[in-house]
Amino acid sequence: MKVTVSTVGRFHAFDLARQLLKHDHLRCLYTGYPLRKIEPDLRPHSRSFPWLVVPQMGLARYGWTSLADRISELSCNTFDRWVAAQTLDTDVLVIQSQSGLHSLRRAQARGIKTVCLRGSTHIAYQKQVLHEEYARHGITKPQVPDWALEKELQEYETADLIEVTSTFTRDSFVEYGVALDKLFTAPLGVDLSLFHPVPKTDTTFRVLFVGMMNLRKGVQYLLEAVANLNLPNFEVVLIGSLLDEMKPIFAKYAGHFRYVGVLPRAELHRYYSQASVFVLPSIEEGFGNVQAQAMACGVPVIATTNTSASDFFTDGVEGYIIPIRSPQAIHEKILHLYHNPELRDKMAQAALRRVQSVGGWDEYGERSIQAYSRLLK
Repeated sequence: MKVTVSTVGRFHAFDLARQLLKHDHLRCLYTGYPLRKIEPDLRPHSRSFPWLVVPQMGLARYGWTSLADRISELSCNTFDRWVAAQTLDTDVLVIQSQSGLHSLRRAQARGIKTVCLRGSTHIAYQKQVLHEEYARHGITKPQVPDWALEKELQEYETADLIEVTSTFTRDSFVEYGVALDKLFTAPLGVDLSLFHPVPKTDTTFRVLFVGMMNLRKGVQYLLEAVANLNLPNFEVVLIGSLLDEMKPIFAKYAGHFRYVGVLPRAELHRYYSQASVFVLPSIEEGFGNVQAQAMACGVPVIATTNTSASDFFTDGVEGYIIPIRSPQAIHEKILHLYHNPELRDKMAQAALRRVQSVGGWDEYGERSIQAYSRLLK
């Protein structure tokens, strides 16, 4: 079996390609990433079309998000048509959602089985919940543009199989009318060689968040939750890129947190290991893999229902699962762990055991390969 993977960005499609390569199933990786940024093991098996993707990423990185958004449609569609024009000598074509409609149609016309890889919830659910959240903060700009919604809905319809990452994301597809037998759930892996505990160097009770600082991630509810926690030997640390939409909120809660900025992945385990609890208050996530990273470093987690938390841990055992938009729940759980260090340590040990008992990227690869093989029967 030969499988071709097409992804305008990286997402977890690169991890899928690496697993396919490991089992000698990778035909080709098509990507909008420049070849020099592709890892050495994948580079010989990759073809790149970076001419619009790289400028788009550069504009977004330097704060020109409006201009980056404007060329996003052109970037995705041009990349998609470039892939569709390739020979596509493969048994299965896997496309990253939003960038593969033309490729799917071309592949199916040639009798190739097709898979749509979706890392987040059903795009209609995502559009709805993000519209609600941004409207709460006076932002009316669509977070999911109409072209993306229309294209993804057609991709869902066209593909033979839709691969999702969690029970939560699967259920969102079922809610919007996608047949259960068209969905395949493949939880993502965590690299235990990269994420592992190191000794804590102080006694500070530290609340940690890792991720993009935007309204979708719910950081505003974490900051509201800790604003009146005037506790000794206590701090909140935020790691990740900061979007303009969060700057007024950062200003409002200045002095209640420490912002570290963006860090290399190789350094993150040190910060996780210095945390007492990890909080992921997202409004919508496909698969909040940072939860597994924190657990792999021996840190209990407080996360919302919309982060796929129930796929990672059991409420009350390795952490707590709370409703979205609930600063009060975040406040209460943090305070409870602060005043009960033995419980926090017990949860930390349970978190480490739980994440070590589940499969990493190898299990993800094996599950995906089995699903693709069934398509060919």
